[in-house]
Amino acid sequence: MSVCDVIIMGAGGRMGATLAGLAMDDPAFRLAGVVERPQSEAALARYDCVRGTSMEDVFAKCPGAVIIDFTAPESSLKVANLAARLGNPAVIGTTGFTAAQMKELEAAAHNGPIFWAPNMSVGVNALLQVLPKLVEALGPAYDLEIMEIHHNKKADSPSGTALKLGQAIAAARGEKLDDVKKCSRDGIIGPRTPREIGLMAVRGGDVVGDHTVYFLGPGERIEVTHRAHSRETFARGAMRAALWLKGQKGGKLHTMSDMLQ
Repeated sequence: MSVCDVIIMGAGGRMGATLAGLAMDDPAFRLAGVVERPQSEAALARYDCVRGTSMEDVFAKCPGAVIIDFTAPESSLKVANLAARLGNPAVIGTTGFTAAQMKELEAAAHNGPIFWAPNMSVGVNALLQVLPKLVEALGPAYDLEIMEIHHNKKADSPSGTALKLGQAIAAARGEKLDDVKKCSRDGIIGPRTPREIGLMAVRGGDVVGDHTVYFLGPGERIEVTHRAHSRETFARGAMRAALWLKGQKGGKLHTMSDMLQ
């Protein structure tokens, strides 16, 4: 089996360091390159590979290596466009993209193999396939709500995973989440409408990621919860995606559902 070369973006950060560690420990991978912001360049000294603060320089020195990126929307778009131009596949786990940024990401994917998932957990993505069946089985008498909990440094809200879960259950009702989501309730707002899907975000401590979907019906409720115990859950999913993406072509934005199917 050929070894999969990978480049880790933000390798000095928590997720980047986790990804780099997995790449160094797994014989299926070779840590080919690492990239970090200029102010954090010193954190790269620990790695014995191509390293630097210029993504273009590092990508060019590691032709064909799969880039893995969990940074920020603006940075990830630069990664995607540059990767497509240079011929490097890219796995992106960044969340918080606007609708316009998602269109730009999809456009880049037409020019090269790019994989994106707001949550790289295999368990969450299996849940995305199960939830619509539960919505259909229970019918319209059940109110749908989502609560997510993350650490106190998370920048976006609701989380990308909560939005993806909301999109899945809204679509099962023939709705678009943007038309029915309710992210804030305050004051005298009146009774809950049957169509709305509430999304509550809780922030605190070092919680990696908890997501609960509530089905609140007459005389009963069902709670479906996924809890990530460590960042390795997402990192291992991204590494699996890198192996899979290595054999894919551009033309569309690849997702977890593509890989799992």
